[in-house]
Amino acid sequence: MKNEDAPQKLQFDGRSLINGKRVHAVSGEAFDCISPVDGRLLTTVARCGEADVNAAVAAARDAFEDRRWCGLAPAQRKRIMIRFADLLLAHGDELALTETLDMGKPVKYARAVDVNSAANCIRWYGEAVDKIYDEIAPTASTALALITRGPVGVVGVIVPWNYPMIMASWKIAPALAAGNSVVLKPSEKSPLTALRMADLALEAGIPPGVFNVVTGYGPEAGSPLALHMDVDCIAFTGSTRVGKQIHVMAGQSNLKRAWTELGGKSPNIVFADCPNLDKAVEAAVGSIFFNQGESCNAPSRLFVEESIKEQFLEKALKLVPAYAPGNPLDKATIMGAIVDQTQMNTVLRYIESGMSEGARLLAGGEQALQETGGYYVQPTIFDGVRNDMTIAREEIFGPVLSVLSFTDASDVVRQSNQSVYGLQAAVWTRDINKAHGVARALRAGTVHVNQYDEDDITVPFGGFRQSGIGRDKSLHAFDKYTETKTTWIRIDSPV
Repeated sequence: MKNEDAPQKLQFDGRSLINGKRVHAVSGEAFDCISPVDGRLLTTVARCGEADVNAAVAAARDAFEDRRWCGLAPAQRKRIMIRFADLLLAHGDELALTETLDMGKPVKYARAVDVNSAANCIRWYGEAVDKIYDEIAPTASTALALITRGPVGVVGVIVPWNYPMIMASWKIAPALAAGNSVVLKPSEKSPLTALRMADLALEAGIPPGVFNVVTGYGPEAGSPLALHMDVDCIAFTGSTRVGKQIHVMAGQSNLKRAWTELGGKSPNIVFADCPNLDKAVEAAVGSIFFNQGESCNAPSRLFVEESIKEQFLEKALKLVPAYAPGNPLDKATIMGAIVDQTQMNTVLRYIESGMSEGARLLAGGEQALQETGGYYVQPTIFDGVRNDMTIAREEIFGPVLSVLSFTDASDVVRQSNQSVYGLQAAVWTRDINKAHGVARALRAGTVHVNQYDEDDITVPFGGFRQSGIGRDKSLHAFDKYTETKTTWIRIDSPV
């Protein structure tokens, strides 16, 4: 990252990490890890299967039962997790470059956003764990009722490819802080930073067996983890289709807890009385094209009040050239590569669908930078979109913005809620009553007002309906990874 030779100097270890050791898959099989930046082979990665998952779960179970981690005082776990966060920052340039080469995001964001956010998350949960108190129930004087939290046990974690470090940290940080052992399966499309994070966790002092990483494909490694009878909890972020399967597998096995954060088709609503139209335009364009549109909370449905729509689109189209895809390794690039050829082709098919169903293409719509060997798509905007069109209903996970119009608040609330998803939304208006009323009526886990995607580790993240259940981030995340126990003590002779 500090010079042109940095990518070539990186050495990647694609073996899984089980019980504190890097290991090949039991089968000996591996798969190629291809960079979406230019199609180069980065390394080969262990293609784990059921045998590897069994070994990782067994290591995690042993670590939990002998209490090498959960038996430590919260203050001790805190110190180790803070050391873990410090090591992420110390290796930040390496991690950022790895993330960029592995999944295609601009290196400037991989360093400033992904590395820093992951480290902050791990530090925050480490700091929090020795500040959470248990409870005493207000019983009669003849009893003492203690309400305590304890770790759930072995936690399986399956994360997607779009924010590999951030998504992993949102789950492993509260799970580890609470005293659980973890088996993490990263996406086969972007496994490298998860493996490196596990190395650094060991270096920080997290005992072997407490944090394991198995790499491989969903049906071969993810399914055995979700079906495992000795996994107490499964936490998943990814598509709604796979999330539904996770819930089924949790029920088919040991009725393990299943927490799923799934897709989104978030509405971004701009009223004519928007207090700052330029800011709204910048947020609408910047948020959909950030991370190449590969964000579950991307505001992919833009609702603009009819009376200002043409003015809004005129401003928006002037910003699009700045998001032309570029080399993600160039610090000037603000939109990089799609994660792989399969996803690029999916995005292009959605663009074709928009045109065939009658939406008006205003910008983009084609593959870019084909000569690089990488996978790039132009920033794309459609106008004249209806809610019944495929591009307005299905999650594209690419740099494609659908623009719809509305006439009044009740109209836009109705249109916005015509979705199977309910992850995030935004409302732009100077009328506080309208802002509150619309925000309350929208079916979404987070509603932004006069901004989009401002965020903090202190607030929960998650959605309604088919955007999944449970919440990442904030103290609420501890609810997913702890069991609540009541201890009722009879007092026969009160003073």
